[in-house]
Amino acid sequence: MALNARLDHRDPLVFDTHELGRRPGALQRLTREIDAPKDLGIQGVIGVPEGAPVELELRLESVMEGVLVTGTVRARAKGECVRCLEPLELELEADFQEMFSYPDADDRGRPKAEPADDAEEDEDRLFIEDGLFDLEPVLRDAVVLALPMQPVCQDDCPGLCSQCGARLADDPDHHHDAVDIRWAALQGLAGSLEDGEKDEMSGAETGVDEKQEK
Repeated sequence: MALNARLDHRDPLVFDTHELGRRPGALQRLTREIDAPKDLGIQGVIGVPEGAPVELELRLESVMEGVLVTGTVRARAKGECVRCLEPLELELEADFQEMFSYPDADDRGRPKAEPADDAEEDEDRLFIEDGLFDLEPVLRDAVVLALPMQPVCQDDCPGLCSQCGARLADDPDHHHDAVDIRWAALQGLAGSLEDGEKDEMSGAETGVDEKQEK
């Protein structure tokens, strides 16, 4: 990705590398708890609620071409079971590693003779700007990859009844009497015949009564 817009050091996901320095091999360990940004997760499926606590453990290592960031994110995600639609929560822990490059160095850490004009070369790279880097895109990718695409409340969740929508885990014996569709039409025809016979009998009885009255 191209160089970031000017970063704000007050942003909790922006980190300062000035203390680390540019001497290869220098290390710095950081821990930070932040409020989860908006839409952290898989939208409409599961994610970390906005403002929920997110714990970060980071290891910053200075290398020739930039700063190698290795870290772990921990948080609690919330979503909905895809089978029974009940709310669920799960503990999230994800590891990540990303290189943040110095904008004035090439892939081997050597100073560039002139600024790079090849946009494709920088498209997938993350950069350090004025000694700062933004961890948010890395955090989002790590969280999405760690979350299930189809979360379930339990591995053997039976889901909902396809006929009435009842939650089957609440009633293991829940069932509906199955009607063979091949017999359904005949049952309807039989019902019609019975109704017709009743009407004929009723008409006959009425005729008999009228004769008796005469």
